[in-house]
Amino acid sequence: MTTSGGWLRKQLPGVLALVLMAGLFMVARLPSSSAEDLSRLSAGQKFVPLSISLPNGAKHQEIRQVNKDYKHIDAWISSVGAAIALNDLDGDGLPNDLCLVDVRTDQTIVTPAPDKNGKRYAPFALDESPLAMNPYIAPMGCLPGDFNEDGRVDLMVYYWGRTPILFLADANASGLSAAAYKPTELVPGNYTGDYNGPQWNSNAVTYEDFDGNGHYDILITNYFPHGPVLNPNVSGGVEMNDSMSRGYNGGEDYFFLSTGTERFRMVEDVLPVDVSKGWELSAASADLDGDALPELYLGNDFGTDHLLHNRSTPGNLKFEQVVDGRSPVDPKSKQLGHDSFKGMGVDFADLDGNGVLDFFVSNITTSWGIEESNFHYLAQADSPAELRKALLDGEAPYSDESGPLRTAWSGWGWDVKTGDFANKGELGIVQATGFVRGETNRWPQLQELASANDTLLQHPGAWPNVTLGDDVAGNQRLHYWVRDTDGKYVNIAGALGLDVPVPTRGLATADTDGDGRLDLAVARQWDQPVFYCNMAETGNAYLNLRLTHDSGVTGGTLPGAGSAVVGAKVTITTADGKKQYGKVDGGGGHSGKRSNEVHFGLGSQTGPVQVSLSWRDRTGQLRSQDLQLTPGTHDLVLGAQAKEK
Repeated sequence: MTTSGGWLRKQLPGVLALVLMAGLFMVARLPSSSAEDLSRLSAGQKFVPLSISLPNGAKHQEIRQVNKDYKHIDAWISSVGAAIALNDLDGDGLPNDLCLVDVRTDQTIVTPAPDKNGKRYAPFALDESPLAMNPYIAPMGCLPGDFNEDGRVDLMVYYWGRTPILFLADANASGLSAAAYKPTELVPGNYTGDYNGPQWNSNAVTYEDFDGNGHYDILITNYFPHGPVLNPNVSGGVEMNDSMSRGYNGGEDYFFLSTGTERFRMVEDVLPVDVSKGWELSAASADLDGDALPELYLGNDFGTDHLLHNRSTPGNLKFEQVVDGRSPVDPKSKQLGHDSFKGMGVDFADLDGNGVLDFFVSNITTSWGIEESNFHYLAQADSPAELRKALLDGEAPYSDESGPLRTAWSGWGWDVKTGDFANKGELGIVQATGFVRGETNRWPQLQELASANDTLLQHPGAWPNVTLGDDVAGNQRLHYWVRDTDGKYVNIAGALGLDVPVPTRGLATADTDGDGRLDLAVARQWDQPVFYCNMAETGNAYLNLRLTHDSGVTGGTLPGAGSAVVGAKVTITTADGKKQYGKVDGGGGHSGKRSNEVHFGLGSQTGPVQVSLSWRDRTGQLRSQDLQLTPGTHDLVLGAQAKEK
């Protein structure tokens, strides 16, 4: 006769298995909120989706032509390349011009934002001629910047299959069109006819004054090793990552230094090989420690991300890697400098309002797929000076709080941008998600690949099929997190109609129509890009700052927006004593580039705002000034001092 104790012992393995399965189910479930909470947190917010005009006659494709060795994973190879940027290209005083790249056309397109001023010129594609090209080159992103310092915004396009091209605005152009841009090689080379130069495969860039000489430099990061990724007539000359978590065989990274009087000078071997040859999908820069030299974050697919402390001097670049001290409590995969997740987007911002920059990193976080987590890194320092002390010791005092804050899980993450879309005085977080859209679920094969022996991975033939019709996270949706009263975040994208089940990639923000509300432009993979016009009815005040150098616009007749003071820092203090921190962003992340304005929500503030500015002028001299500004938009010219236009 079996006793109750004996029966329980027999059933114990099954009971434990059920408990474990239930626990895993609870962990794998994405955080959810009540309808009441969603309604409360989205109250007053409204985004109206508008179609973005594209040129007539563009080619249309779903899957790119690829190297013969990649044919069975051509959808995977085609899964990046949707990019978008917002800036003031026509000098009308508003960042209402879009530069976008669409994998379906493989063109770089300039078009007006579809707001109330959206009929200013006809959309057009940039023309690379007379520079050498070939059919196996595709644009991957567009970076606005004043690269020749004449006060007009130029465009840099980076590619798979060649080195980047600077499209310099023609000072004598009568308006925006393809003829208004003169293509110039970033990397010198005399190529004619079909391009036969270095076959870079670039995916992420950032633009800032890395050496502190007062002029802005460029970092180009590469994903695949240099080679014929998009040439369908070739077999070989390409490879895949040599590890799922420690891949150091990707394309090299290159810095381009500027002195303002000469063309950019390429600098190699700045970073150690295992840092330079990561599989970068994101890059961003910001001054974390208050010394006016921007630190650098490199987000890697298949390997460790890197936070690099800037110790450069004019003309000489020097970065030191910093890492989180190993903890017996925190898993290695979530510790900065030791992690093994797939970093595909990053944005710096003061996420907890303590005056020290934090940052958010997108990873793969799909339940029952590959469930890593996003990184919501909060600085464990009370001031930039305290942070600097740790960085000088090679330590990265950041803690990932994505789990407690409920931002850990969203899907297959890509670009991420922070912004105060409701002008509440608090930053929201917008994240693009999704991978390959089709009908046949390929998650099982992908999971098998993720657990495969690393020695197989670098051979493309060892990878499972991901081609036209296959689906991996193809119905995932845009996320928009806002902070609740308990300090945790809630995704309100669904309540606002932003959660369309289409893979998204690049995000760009700007107040395109000057109404004080941040708008959002989204590049979508294998679908039309979309512009979300912010029609929020919160009644909250705002402060929007356009900060430009005092050199103005030089020569010619084409209007210019002025040269943005990239990296300039702004701290505001409202009447209730609350401080907010912002900076002029030169462009970073995955494939989206926000405009150069610095935007703050002020809530119910009505009186003047205390504003503290710090910047580096064109001579490399550090400057600072305190001002009182009324809510609204202000154009400030920065030289030896700040002056309002």
